Amino acid sequence: MNQMGNEARRAAERVARESYGRLVAFLAARTRDVAGAEDALAEAFATALRMWPEDGVPSNPDAWLLTVARRRQTDAVRRRQTRTAGETHLKLIADEIEAAMETPDEIPDRRLALMFACAHPAIERGMRAPLILQTILGLTAQDIAAAFLIPPTTMGQRLVRAKTRIKEAGIPFRVPEREELPERLDAVLEAIYAAYAKGWGEIGETGSAQLAEEAIWLGQLVVSLMPEEPEAKGMLALMLYTEARRSARRSPDGAYVPLEEQDTALWDDWQIDLAENLLQQANAGGPSGRYQIEAAIQSAHAARRLRGAPTWPAVVALYDHLLRLTGSPVVALNRAVARAEVEGPVIALEDLAAIAADKRMADYQPYWAALGHLNALAGNREAAFEALTLASGLSADPAVRQYLNNRIAALRNG
Repeated sequence: MNQMGNEARRAAERVARESYGRLVAFLAARTRDVAGAEDALAEAFATALRMWPEDGVPSNPDAWLLTVARRRQTDAVRRRQTRTAGETHLKLIADEIEAAMETPDEIPDRRLALMFACAHPAIERGMRAPLILQTILGLTAQDIAAAFLIPPTTMGQRLVRAKTRIKEAGIPFRVPEREELPERLDAVLEAIYAAYAKGWGEIGETGSAQLAEEAIWLGQLVVSLMPEEPEAKGMLALMLYTEARRSARRSPDGAYVPLEEQDTALWDDWQIDLAENLLQQANAGGPSGRYQIEAAIQSAHAARRLRGAPTWPAVVALYDHLLRLTGSPVVALNRAVARAEVEGPVIALEDLAAIAADKRMADYQPYWAALGHLNALAGNREAAFEALTLASGLSADPAVRQYLNNRIAALRNG
């Protein structure tokens, strides 16, 4: 591919990362046809990859893509409706998008409205957060399935049904009235945090940091919309505690650095202070929910590393509360690792045995990494070797895989 072709591809990738959700939300706002908006935008991107290498990247790629997608969208609507029935509707779509073309830097941001549409009670509860992740961030069904421990084919089918439901039920694209917000908030927060976790986990992947930043921005938007909601502040605090450690999680040569070995001088004090303030506000605002508890766990980790505070017992107690609240095997896994710091690895291995039968753990890399770590601490070298080998094979991150391979080599040589 020539230089112009490479530039075109990079420009398309950048717009996809930065503007996908904004463009889908805008295109779907009047039609309520999310799948149709996605298809139209996908065709626009395909057209861009054909034309930009020849014609050059336009000065405003977002506006160019929106114009092409709008044409595809209106053509599709014409094919589905008679001219008489669809004429007024098509004109409304065209007028609004043409107005946006006149002021391309001010394309209305309908993402938050789309998020709440995806979280509408008419949508199956378990599909609200996955639907937000796909429509707002353009994540694939496979990526979303991995985050929610659901087979990709099943996830894809459910996403299609959920998008159809938005159109059939005529769900409006708007931020709900205050009394309607609580029933939709859980799905919105879950999707935002899942997006952040993906952006945090994919170190070195193109757009990973941008995805994390986008999730934090969305979290800030929800907090500003619902300033009295403790869980929104708890989730934002959780993301900021984690983001504060971004610079310390890799060594200068790119090697993985676990939390207990990170150089705290590289942590972002401003983000930690902001997270502490948000958590205090959240705790003063009402009963603790999932995100408040997880943020409190991160606060305890920061206190231990920064001030030498003996926080492991508090971390275990917080995980006890979180496990009662969620019943999640992932929480049980993290609790076991923390419990090993207080009561030793043998007790922690008993905890892991209780979730070993959960089929979702079979392909869950952190489970095998934790199992290997605890067996190594307990002196069970063969079991540790086997578990760490499986964890290494399941690792998508080369740096994490190398870290685990080094531990495997140490077991061999020990």
